[in-house]
Amino acid sequence: MKINSILGIAFSGLLIFGACTNQAQEKTADVETNPAENAVIDPLPSWNDTETKKAIMAYVDEVTTQGNANFIPVSNRIATFDNDGTLWSEKPFYFQLFFAIDRVKAMAPEHPEWKTTEPFKSVLNDDLESLMAQGTKAILTMVIATHAGMTTDEFETSVTDWLVTAEHPTKKKPFTDLVFQPMIELLEYLRAHDFKTFIVSGGGIEFMRPWTEGVYGIPKDQVIGSSIKTKYDYNNGNPTITRLAEIDLIDDKAGKPVGINRYIGQKPVFASGNSDGDLEMMRWSDSNPHLNFQLYVHHTDSVREWAYDRKTHIGTFDKALDEATEKGWTIIDMAKDWKVIYPFELKN
Repeated sequence: MKINSILGIAFSGLLIFGACTNQAQEKTADVETNPAENAVIDPLPSWNDTETKKAIMAYVDEVTTQGNANFIPVSNRIATFDNDGTLWSEKPFYFQLFFAIDRVKAMAPEHPEWKTTEPFKSVLNDDLESLMAQGTKAILTMVIATHAGMTTDEFETSVTDWLVTAEHPTKKKPFTDLVFQPMIELLEYLRAHDFKTFIVSGGGIEFMRPWTEGVYGIPKDQVIGSSIKTKYDYNNGNPTITRLAEIDLIDDKAGKPVGINRYIGQKPVFASGNSDGDLEMMRWSDSNPHLNFQLYVHHTDSVREWAYDRKTHIGTFDKALDEATEKGWTIIDMAKDWKVIYPFELKN
């Protein structure tokens, strides 16, 4: 390029720069009087500015910034979340158990034998202590009896109708109000960075599907849970799928990696849970060759929620707490890390 051309371009640039400078000076007052426009928006506003929040954001920045050594392609950004105790509360019992109890009471007139048959007798007598003492087998018996023998459409309707009127026994709130606001923000934050978020829960897959998208923004096809077997019937031109009284998958403990492999087909790079039942999912994520992140929710807030870990029958956090500490996985201290627990606290 000739020298006079260079000088011409430079001169033109000075004129443009001068004009831009004048425009910028004219706009300076507007910028100074509207500082909110330049403020950085906090993607996790319900989290305190602790090491936990910093670790989450540092990880997301590291793996989603093009050019970083640990950059993860969008197709591999899989995040899995337990539901009970991780995305919503789980005390004094798993919320699906309250649904099953209410179903027993609603169906009791059609089953007079339940008055003298366990575990139904304990339910009808409101003796939940005796019910829980009967163990997992009794709970499964009750769940199968109240969740099977109907079409999938009928079951979805029963869940949807129940959630409209059901209320937590001590919080006196609808069950879907008892979701964790900080975790909802985390789900949204991950999705904003092109993570695909899945629920991987020991709860029933068809119990969760009717409401997870409206509450968590997680659609039905990204929900993995325990399931019972089903059967298709053409039904004289009105196709139906009927729920059978037979277990298909228990999506808890070792069942979680199995469910992840069955429905997702690849290991998550981000996994979150709250109990020993999530440990196998955490290990599965930890074995991913991509830089991965394991996040445990530790229930430490006896005032706003509940405080429990090793010595509880619901959400036991014992072996997993030791392993998470040993391996340096991130553990949320609910009392210290979260400004609020539930969304309705924001309105108070």
